[in-house]
Amino acid sequence: MEERPSIKVLLIDDEETLLEYLSKRLLKEGFIVKATFSGEEAVEAASNENYDVAVVDLKMPGIDGVETQKRLKKIQPFLQCIVLTGHGSVETALESGQQDAFKYLLKPIDYENLVQTIKEAYQKKMDLVNERFKEQVEEIYRSGMGAKGIKKAINELRKLYGID
Repeated sequence: MEERPSIKVLLIDDEETLLEYLSKRLLKEGFIVKATFSGEEAVEAASNENYDVAVVDLKMPGIDGVETQKRLKKIQPFLQCIVLTGHGSVETALESGQQDAFKYLLKPIDYENLVQTIKEAYQKKMDLVNERFKEQVEEIYRSGMGAKGIKKAINELRKLYGID
């Protein structure tokens, strides 16, 4: 069995029962899960810890899913957002798309589809992070700093992107 890194998922939904159900299932699946009941709570969590994928409910009291995504992306630009909606509103989904949502899933949630989508979103995040990391390493090499400077700068980037 291959050793996969644990995917850190931020769940955001005001439906307590759904949040509890998804949290338990995803934890059993091997994900690291942080459940939040509001956009405000999610933004606070993302300010304190990095996540790979956010599963965001579109309709919530307080700041809605679209605004939550905007704020999360500001804090963590590589975070991939999966949007859940029970409303199927095309306008809201399109507005959400402007926030670069990874995918839209309708409620009630097909659990297997959600797990697969989280894995795909994680892969996209890792591809983006690796691509950006390589670009920045190339910039460091072109900068003309000495070997020690290059090594130090690359180590800083590794920390920044969580690359071992």
